[in-house]
Amino acid sequence: MAREIRIRAVILEEVLRHARRDPHIECCGLLAGRDGVITEIFPATNSLASATCYEIAPKELFQLFRTLRAQNLTHLGQYHSHLATENFPSPSDIEQAGYPDQPYFIVSTQPDAPNPARAFYIRDGSVEEIKISVTHSGK
Repeated sequence: MAREIRIRAVILEEVLRHARRDPHIECCGLLAGRDGVITEIFPATNSLASATCYEIAPKELFQLFRTLRAQNLTHLGQYHSHLATENFPSPSDIEQAGYPDQPYFIVSTQPDAPNPARAFYIRDGSVEEIKISVTHSGK
């Protein structure tokens, strides 16, 4: 697995904006791109409408993956926010992780968060933080 993930600056900014849009509900969505660079964001609805957990409804998730395929994009990650806790995978994040080969971006909405966006591989109950490399181009 790669020890870093590349993401366009405008996409990372949009993830952070999505997280701050509703301070009472965790945000969530998919990230996609080409050639290992995240160039697209696909915001989703948190079907749980919860401040402490999230879920993308199966029907919406299926539609998002259809859109990725139609646009010839590769699924390169997913994201969600933590509203009141550190942006490190929670026990439920670890338990429910279903994409061991894609990073999980967790963003903090706390104004004093030292690092508002972090990324992790979560597989078989273990967590590995990876570097986020921000790029201003598609490469």
